[in-house]
Amino acid sequence: MAKFLQRLLEIDEPLFSVGMNQLEKATGYSGVDTRLIADITHSAHAIMRRLGLDPADSTGRELYQALISTVKRGTSEALLLDTDYVLLSFEGNVVSFNLIDVIENSHHELAYEQRIMSHGRRSLRGEIVQRYLEHSRTDDGVIRDQATGIGLLPEADKWYNEINDSHAQPKEQANHTVPLILSIGDIVTDAFIALREDQAEVTTDEHGIHRLSMEFGSKPPYDHVDIVQAVGNSANAAVSFTRLGLRAGLMAYLGSDQAGKDSLDYLASEKVDTTTVSVQSGLKSNYHFALRYGADRTILIKYEDYNYAWQTPIETPDWIYLSMISKSAWQLHEDLLGYLIEHPDIKLVFQPGTFHFEWGIEKLAAIYERSHIVFMNREEAALVTGKGLESVQALADGLHGLGPKIVVITDGPNGAYASDGERLLVMPNYPDPAPPYDRTGAGDAFASTVVAALALGETLETALSWAPINSMSVVQKLGAQAGLLRPDELQKLLDVAPEDYIAKEFKG
Repeated sequence: MAKFLQRLLEIDEPLFSVGMNQLEKATGYSGVDTRLIADITHSAHAIMRRLGLDPADSTGRELYQALISTVKRGTSEALLLDTDYVLLSFEGNVVSFNLIDVIENSHHELAYEQRIMSHGRRSLRGEIVQRYLEHSRTDDGVIRDQATGIGLLPEADKWYNEINDSHAQPKEQANHTVPLILSIGDIVTDAFIALREDQAEVTTDEHGIHRLSMEFGSKPPYDHVDIVQAVGNSANAAVSFTRLGLRAGLMAYLGSDQAGKDSLDYLASEKVDTTTVSVQSGLKSNYHFALRYGADRTILIKYEDYNYAWQTPIETPDWIYLSMISKSAWQLHEDLLGYLIEHPDIKLVFQPGTFHFEWGIEKLAAIYERSHIVFMNREEAALVTGKGLESVQALADGLHGLGPKIVVITDGPNGAYASDGERLLVMPNYPDPAPPYDRTGAGDAFASTVVAALALGETLETALSWAPINSMSVVQKLGAQAGLLRPDELQKLLDVAPEDYIAKEFKG
């Protein structure tokens, strides 16, 4: 029985069978696992028969294609309404009956070898644990400890809160009370290559530019490499939103390669809705190489030339977060503006990227005018407004003049400033507990946290107090997302903040 479940979940844990036996022992060997396997098999075979397939003489590939076809015919929701945790193995190849997996596989036109199963596996892990927790003879603490030890309760699943209350509201009902934010922008996979400091050096040239150098034509050893999936300003923001308790979707563009599939799986594990992620056949996913030297990095970038077609979301978002995207995506901006005209209540967040600054304020006038809030650093604000760096008030007024209701200007070690048109607030940085490990993503963490707080109904002052904490946490870990905090973690750090860690009116 344990091997059947382990095969479906692909849990690489040598003691899985032993752990499952311990869970059964806790119930007095009442056959919880046997009944679950029977339920899975019964549901899977029933669906297959309704699809016109013989459970005894069908392949996984045939089932996969049949499930995909239900999405195209519009019958998938009715057929797969109660199959969240149903998976079936065909000679080692697992197929998911989970509705979200099936829809995403169809939407992204994924080949059988690239199929997504992450939603179904997460649901099955939760179903196993929940059935043991609900048994009259079991102790909740013991069950959780045993389940955690064999990989049934990974932190990413976050089943801890959901299975504590069996009378919780259905997800669909609860979700309507939580704001939905759609992030739009490019997505990349980063390979962080840690250089050895005895094999490279940083020098400063006659123009004051820092340069990284290594011996040309040599084969210098490096320390290690870390692969970080699904990053980029907008993807970072989407993960930040879900960790802070909001619903988040992502409109981005991927290639039909392994890096793209891995990114989709990762985003699903972070509960980011990827129905507006376009997987484009025959193209590669964006893949960057970050050369790390101490806490700083030099990134070798290359963006693929995707078809940046607008994709209308299934559910109208409450906020849209627009950030770094390719210079080929201008039509997408035009279509976004059209969508915003149709939905005037949506709040637009604009965190300009490289090509937005290159396009200039005239080309982007309508985007600035429609923005509810914009984020940029002090130098970028001076570039956009044509004002000098000296007066933050003049920079804020200049940005307000373009249309945004709220303006946020970050200023490195000096903290950040925010204006609502009536007051200009200044917020200090949160003290670092240790020297920064990697500064990637600090700005994204700051901007997304301000937006999350405002979307949750918090004041601008509160939003400014949350954001530096998330930025501080991010730079303590590798990559832009590993350090992103959850509400309880953020609150603990806020509770021990210095007395002067407050937003004040700026009179400079």
